[in-house]
Amino acid sequence: MRLNSHPSGRHFLQIPGPTNVPDRILRAMDYPTIDHRGPEFNALARKVLRSLRQVFQTRQPVIVYPASGTGAWEAALVNTLSAGDLVLMWETGHFASLWKRMADRLGLKSEFLGGDWRKPVDPDAIEQRLRADTQHAIKAVCIVHNETSTGVTSDVGAVRRAIDAARHPALLLVDTISSLGSIDYRHDAWGVDVTVAGSQKGLMLPPGLSFNAVSEKAVSSCKASTLPKSFWSWEEMLSTNANGWFPYTPATNLLYGLSEACDMLLEEGLDAVFARHARHAEATRLAVKAWDLEILCGDPAAYSGSLTAIVMPEGHDADAFRKVALENFNLSLGQGLSKVAGKVFRIGHLGDFNDLMLMGTLSGVEMALGLAKVPHKAGGVQAAVTYLRDTAPGARA
Repeated sequence: MRLNSHPSGRHFLQIPGPTNVPDRILRAMDYPTIDHRGPEFNALARKVLRSLRQVFQTRQPVIVYPASGTGAWEAALVNTLSAGDLVLMWETGHFASLWKRMADRLGLKSEFLGGDWRKPVDPDAIEQRLRADTQHAIKAVCIVHNETSTGVTSDVGAVRRAIDAARHPALLLVDTISSLGSIDYRHDAWGVDVTVAGSQKGLMLPPGLSFNAVSEKAVSSCKASTLPKSFWSWEEMLSTNANGWFPYTPATNLLYGLSEACDMLLEEGLDAVFARHARHAEATRLAVKAWDLEILCGDPAAYSGSLTAIVMPEGHDADAFRKVALENFNLSLGQGLSKVAGKVFRIGHLGDFNDLMLMGTLSGVEMALGLAKVPHKAGGVQAAVTYLRDTAPGARA
């Protein structure tokens, strides 16, 4: 493929986000912009804010920002904490590390546990650390539900149980940027205080919206928080959202798309959405194992339903392989980040995705492995085909 050429057919965007935006959402976003102080917008805002609660599985408010997920990280921290507060965080990968760096820059004191990018958060270690904190210096526990850089999913409910077992008052803040709308997530049932999310992955939208789902305890902590906040302030958002308005100009056309995205998820049914993602993830892993390649996540119980990170054989560069896939098959795969740069590539299998899209992706990967002369066995595509055939809805009849 020449650099300036326009290849025929569709581009296979199989990074773990941004994901493919379905036509239904694109058409919704194509609607003319309306007055964000008028009755038509008010009806849209009320519907979106109501639907989001269903997607987050919460009865509590969900705040929408015109920002990336990074903005939602900051909003979660500045609305609940004060300068010098100690936060306990777990290093599951690149994005957990970035959230820690943000906490440090905001004047918080962060303590990092973990460090093995191949395993999930250890609830027992969280409980032990909190039991040792008899003075309750730790004000929040921050974890990433699904680490986008590694394909490792942690048990949020178990972390909440660990906090409760330690009888510790720390808030629980959870990043769901690559899990919301793809992997089962329950804000209320799991006792989460702030859930952070973004629009460009399981919600099937372009980048540009981010979210904070907030518990009553989190809103109460906001009143005592002294970190500076203006744009990110929950107070104004919650008071205006209650009547279907926003305190500043919202991303109107993205909200059209968000309304449609919520409709799509709820029409399919969240359980069906999660099952679809789990099925595609398993088919992908079967292909990887048939290729005799290694999955980065070292704990099968923590395998991600959103993406699979694959370790390159020794002496082979993942970015060189990704270049072969892009130039020959118009297939974009996720790169390795920071500690695993050049060592892994990532297949995103989330969002608006079906069996044939997965098979096109895996076929491109298998062909690229051959062209790039990456040591592997044949048969990954066939392993996935067999699994998808045998688990197709028609096969269950």
